[in-house]
Amino acid sequence: MSSSKAGPLLLVPVVSIALLVLRVLTGTLQAQTAPLVRAVGPIAITVSDLTRSVEFYTHVLDFKEISETSAGGAAYDRLEGLHGVRERTALLALGSEQILLTQYEAPVGRVFPSDSHSNDRWFQHLAIITSDMDRAYARLQADHVRSASTSPQRLPDSNPNAAGIRAFYFRDPDGHYLETLQFPPDKGDPKWHVANGALFLGIDHTAIVVHDTDASLAFYRDQLGFHVAGVSENYGIEQERLNNVPGAHLRITTMRAASGPGIEFLQYLQPSDGRAIPPDEQPDDLVYWQTTLVTSDLNAAGASLLQSGAFFVSNGIAVLRAQPDERAVVVRDPDGHALELLQRP
Repeated sequence: MSSSKAGPLLLVPVVSIALLVLRVLTGTLQAQTAPLVRAVGPIAITVSDLTRSVEFYTHVLDFKEISETSAGGAAYDRLEGLHGVRERTALLALGSEQILLTQYEAPVGRVFPSDSHSNDRWFQHLAIITSDMDRAYARLQADHVRSASTSPQRLPDSNPNAAGIRAFYFRDPDGHYLETLQFPPDKGDPKWHVANGALFLGIDHTAIVVHDTDASLAFYRDQLGFHVAGVSENYGIEQERLNNVPGAHLRITTMRAASGPGIEFLQYLQPSDGRAIPPDEQPDDLVYWQTTLVTSDLNAAGASLLQSGAFFVSNGIAVLRAQPDERAVVVRDPDGHALELLQRP
């Protein structure tokens, strides 16, 4: 599920990753003067019916379709760790943020787990900013969108870091969790408070459930160069109704790169029985998400992740024939969330 679809792919042999290991072992990895990751996005989601999903995101949530492409062949097999890949993708934008919807025509993976809960570690969502929560909720109801929260919730004033935020969870046609979010005047990026007449404005962050915030910080902050943009500890009846998890008590940490949506860690302090991402999860499974991290130095980023023990999905580095300066590799974070490291000049 590559976020760049401009042309056929050429995979650099596995020796490329071996060379990254050599750089680490020989101590030749240079100290970084800038963060390894400089931007986030697009955020990729596997869907079962591309036409239906494009209709949902563009009609219900006001995304704009940028392009549709088809791809497949041995290069994609090696990149995604699958066999006989044939895929269709649609790149959509909301404001300045983008998502990539991918339908696998072959192979066809598993459906979204019907017993999913918001504290399972395969949980990931988009936080879509609205200018008017009441109008947004009314539209979702009018379009018979499946709710995941009991109703929009206002986080209480007793939590100063989150006070006044209004939020609501719902699900797309395949069961992927989404959130619509409205910030009060004293919170959020200033761009979310610029009146432009739009109901849905853009994507503030993608949220992932993590087992251990400190381990995730070591990966995203210490290895990749993200910075902590916000912290909060959320609990109470409003949080229970929002997540639809009785007794929900979360440690929340928002990470950001220089541009693009943030990545928000959701660590459930209670209940702590959320299930891990299945070790056999594949990109064609409907539960699969993949977040693109843009870097200027894929070798350095890859070497840093190898040093940290990250799992590499790809067998080698993917190079676009049409755009030879763009290269990519897919890895997983400590909890198994998939990330595409994409080098752009």
